[in-house]
Amino acid sequence: MTVLTESRIMSVVRAAEALLSHRAGSAVVLDDPEDLGGSGRTTVVRVRVAQNPLSLDRSLVIKALPEHEDPHAFHREIASYKYATALPNESRPGPQLIASDSDIRLMVLSDLGHGKSMTSLLSGVDPVETSRAVSAWGQALGRMHAATVGGEGDFLALLRRGPSGADKHDIVRDTARRAVSEVGRDTALIDVDLPDPVVAALRSASDLFDEGDHRAFSPSDVGPENILLNEDGVQFMDYEWGGFRDSTLDIAYALVTFTAQLGPSGVARATDLEVSMVDAWRSEVMGIWPALGHEREMQHKVLIARLLWVWLSTVWMLPGEVSISDPGYAHDWALHTNDPRVIVARWTDLAAAAGRGGDEAIAAFSVAVGSALQRTWLS
Repeated sequence: MTVLTESRIMSVVRAAEALLSHRAGSAVVLDDPEDLGGSGRTTVVRVRVAQNPLSLDRSLVIKALPEHEDPHAFHREIASYKYATALPNESRPGPQLIASDSDIRLMVLSDLGHGKSMTSLLSGVDPVETSRAVSAWGQALGRMHAATVGGEGDFLALLRRGPSGADKHDIVRDTARRAVSEVGRDTALIDVDLPDPVVAALRSASDLFDEGDHRAFSPSDVGPENILLNEDGVQFMDYEWGGFRDSTLDIAYALVTFTAQLGPSGVARATDLEVSMVDAWRSEVMGIWPALGHEREMQHKVLIARLLWVWLSTVWMLPGEVSISDPGYAHDWALHTNDPRVIVARWTDLAAAAGRGGDEAIAAFSVAVGSALQRTWLS
């Protein structure tokens, strides 16, 4: 740890002490800071509560963003934590928000503890442990979705308490839409034909941010890097891009991001693990969305959402595409990768999923894109 980093950590700890002390009306003392890394833009610190006039936990987590951070993005994260914190304990998908200060871009959260990261579980050598982790991930997504159906009005009310236009500022949605709007130009860059059914599928998928039959709350970046398994089960740790959208975007995001993390016990069983994840998710939401019981319809909805995420992760690596999203944001997402082998593998997996679902257009397009990228990047 550098002196500069230590200075930044201590300034964050002192700011959190001041925030909690003001809230309590008497001094709160935080000690033993532990740097949890953060995403590059953020500072994330675990602290021990040494002096506590409130009934605070013994340890807390502080998350601080740069003070020049877009206020809309910070407010969306705070609104997401407030919304999730108000859910019943059994439905809460992650940490509680204890306190926040939008002026200095700082929040204090409950500590989820150490637990096991999803990335370590996926890369392990125990196939049973890997399978259980993937199923638990799918179930947790389903429980969160089922618990938050119909809550969009409450979430929007929280968003509207922030800067003007905060309820319309969704960087994930806007980034995906730009990627879809320029798909013809970008497929021409890699010399791949773009069939009309694929264009229609991508447009339908981008509409899922504002429409769709299965709307529920999502932290948005539900990839393995943001998941911890502790004694309470699966915990989603980052709500930075949270909001309401069609839940098939979440299960598709998980499918796209988890296979690259698989160790030797999981690679050969990737298809079975995908099926297990989707089945676990569906088991939790079938009661409220019985249409998902129709296998073909469910597979199609997940497939087009998956196509969108694979396409977006590809666009970020194409020449001249750095403007598609602020790199400071995009690099934080589990979807983002600089490894061309991961992108090619995603197209291979997508082609296989489309083949299983009987979608010949997406299957053929996926094979063509994967082959073009293989020739360009890996030959």
